[in-house]
Amino acid sequence: MGKIRAPANVKRVYDRMFICMKCNSKMRTDMLRVKAKKVKCRKCGYKGLRPKKKDRKA
Repeated sequence: MGKIRAPANVKRVYDRMFICMKCNSKMRTDMLRVKAKKVKCRKCGYKGLRPKKKDRKA
């Protein structure tokens, strides 16, 4: 059972959202800052961040 996604909702949920690979906390920041390792996790201080994964359509 899939939901119809409006582009505004997809952008709000996934745009510039990153997840810490150590503690799984979420933060919103810029891709260039993440690639340059200028951003660290607020919770644990780890610099390894990944973009939030989008759900697959089955």
